[in-house]
Amino acid sequence: MLVSTPARWVLRGLTALVLAFLYVPLVVIAVLSFSSSKSFTWPPPGYSTKWWHAAARASGPREALLTSLRVAALATVVALVLGSLAAYAVNRFRFFGRDTVSLLILLPIALPGIVTGVALNAAFRQVGLDLGYLTIVLAHATFCIVVVFNNVVARLRRLAPNVDEASADLGADLFQTFRFVTFPLIRSALAAGGLLAFALSFDEIVVTTFTAGPGDQTLPQWIFNNMFRPNQLPIVNVVAVVVITLSIIPVYIAQRLSSDPTGGLAPNE
Repeated sequence: MLVSTPARWVLRGLTALVLAFLYVPLVVIAVLSFSSSKSFTWPPPGYSTKWWHAAARASGPREALLTSLRVAALATVVALVLGSLAAYAVNRFRFFGRDTVSLLILLPIALPGIVTGVALNAAFRQVGLDLGYLTIVLAHATFCIVVVFNNVVARLRRLAPNVDEASADLGADLFQTFRFVTFPLIRSALAAGGLLAFALSFDEIVVTTFTAGPGDQTLPQWIFNNMFRPNQLPIVNVVAVVVITLSIIPVYIAQRLSSDPTGGLAPNE
């Protein structure tokens, strides 16, 4: 489709505005993390790395970071197992209510976080489960499953429909087919889904607020709780930059894996 020169410049301008709206605030936070002042003064009166040293010595953000990493890792493992199994069942088998199952799996990511958080809080209390580390992991897994499910289903739909039949004709049973045929073809989708799930869990705060115990605090919660304390503002800027960096890396890798047309296999495999 041919686009006129004025329209092309308008599209470029709109794209630049959207990108600026998304990323200029992140750049500002990164610059302020090196400011010599405690305030959000712009431009910074001077530059220093003292707040980075202070953040490295502070126990609060370090403990919150470890909590976030542990929760995200466990939630990702749960999501990989349940999400991949659900995707395989929905794609490979025909059964009553299959579309309903798909909808129910996808629903948590569409619901507002506060609704999910309140519902999970009530559910945990009803079954007598004390709010704590375990409830955060379970809560994060509910929406992390969605990204794994979507990635694996999309990859399975791109595979030749007769792959399983060909494997069965060669004498392989269901588990051998999955291990030697299906899994190698979907492993990059699993890796991409796992990385996206990790990033999603690592950044989550709304659901965490309703499912965390009194002594549990993730890194996003630490940022929110300290951003209104003047003495902590510079450290909050540093921690925010760390969160941004740790979130960008898995998303970038996941995007590269998702765009892999070979499904993670070398051309001669």
